[in-house]
Amino acid sequence: MCGRTSCHLPKEVLARACAYRDRQGQRRLPEWRDPDRYCPSYNKSPQSSSPVLLSRLHVEKGADSSERIIAPMRWGLVPSWFKEADPSKLQFNTSNCRSDTIMEKRSFKVPLGKGRRCVVLADGFYEWQRCRGANRTQPYFIYFPQIKTEKSESMGAADGPEDWEKVWDNWRPLTMAGLFDCWEPPAGGDCLYSYTIITVDSCKGLNDIHHRMPAILDGEEAVSKWLDFGEVSAQEALKLIHPTENITFHPVSSVVNNSRNNTPECLLPVDSLIKKELKAGGSSQKMLQWLATKSPKQEDTKTPQKAESDVPQWSSQFLKKSPFPPRRGGADLLERWLKRGEGEGEGEEPVAKRPHTQ
Repeated sequence: MCGRTSCHLPKEVLARACAYRDRQGQRRLPEWRDPDRYCPSYNKSPQSSSPVLLSRLHVEKGADSSERIIAPMRWGLVPSWFKEADPSKLQFNTSNCRSDTIMEKRSFKVPLGKGRRCVVLADGFYEWQRCRGANRTQPYFIYFPQIKTEKSESMGAADGPEDWEKVWDNWRPLTMAGLFDCWEPPAGGDCLYSYTIITVDSCKGLNDIHHRMPAILDGEEAVSKWLDFGEVSAQEALKLIHPTENITFHPVSSVVNNSRNNTPECLLPVDSLIKKELKAGGSSQKMLQWLATKSPKQEDTKTPQKAESDVPQWSSQFLKKSPFPPRRGGADLLERWLKRGEGEGEGEEPVAKRPHTQ
């Protein structure tokens, strides 16, 4: 399942990370719709608003279905046929949609039939492992493996249009398959756009943590086919829904357990449960360094310049800025843990780490 995510990138950075090529092969950035409704956060839960990618044809008649927009939507699909005046009175949970029952439930079958497919964007998602023999759980942060290159340090998120042709070489957002719907209040008013995340059986690498995982679209081709409902039928699109092994993860603090906590510490690795032979690999190191991006609460609404505070920084400076006191060994222990991995190749892509099950 998927019940908590992180998406803390400023909106300009997120759009840059989602650059794509349209049907004519022209490189483009997705256009934001209602950008003021986007609230970056390290700890997003159902009923909050999250950014999703969708085809422009959903909002503009006659548009090319290969063109994309980013729009904030409510997490937890409210069916278009729901008759109550208050969406929170929906009696069943629609934050996730099981792939094996998607055609059996009206709430999901109807939007799928209308081509209302979307891609939910996130830094990654959280999952909790139930520890054997103990009445507690261990949270993990799960995300795409990351590769640091020389370009990663030099490319800013706020480059002008003349730089859009450059290949994005920074943090790779997680792209999860979803469905969305549009609900109109019975008494009239603005339509509410909401989404659900499709889930599948967990891959082997995550099975020890949880038996379900989001349906992750791994690569531009998969994302393009899922979004392009004008050219790709629902039957063909559903072939993209399956587990992926291209994933990595690390344990995090229990700070993330409370959805009101919105700080970088939610993503900060803890090493108390990691086997001694598991070092901080390339992805974990890059994730920590990338978190030097300024806090969502401090996001400047002005167009960002290519400044140090607005783009991912490759340093561990944020370790000293955590607003919470360090847990499970403190900042010094984390610093030492990171240094143990310095001997590894920076561009090496780590395999998914299997957690130590207690």
